Amino acid sequence: MASAVLAASAAATDVQRKGSGRAPAPEIDRTKTCPLLLRVFPKIGDHHHVSEFAERGREPKDEVQIYTWPDASLRELCELVKEVRPEARKPTAKLSFAFVYPDRVGRNVLRPVGNVMSAPHRRGESDEKTLAALSFQTGDFLDVAIHPNATSSTMHDNRDTRRYK
Repeated sequence: MASAVLAASAAATDVQRKGSGRAPAPEIDRTKTCPLLLRVFPKIGDHHHVSEFAERGREPKDEVQIYTWPDASLRELCELVKEVRPEARKPTAKLSFAFVYPDRVGRNVLRPVGNVMSAPHRRGESDEKTLAALSFQTGDFLDVAIHPNATSSTMHDNRDTRRYK
């Protein structure tokens, strides 16, 4: 998929690596604060393997670039991904979010941070988590696994217990 660039709306307003997503983020005036570039890598079915991010400049080709702010919620990012990936628009779709970043020795890790159902009326505990509260740092990647037909048993489960190394 060709790289797409999206911009989050300035109208929607509202740190450690293992953030819970529940800490209140400082209020950001989106009309006065410059957004950051978030490199997003959506994939149907599962997350990209962490090895696909091993070499800078050779990341997966399905990149979407989003200009947004640290107070952006996973729900807001879900809506932006839906603009460019039709599979994510299905009412049964679940989007699983994970950060990809280098660990202390320089190896990339993939850390799941939350799941959001595509249908706005199917809210879960991860919907309002913000990038800042999840300890996002500029330069991190956002990997998004799109599950177009999430089963009824996974519809309300916003916990991703798998470990990625």
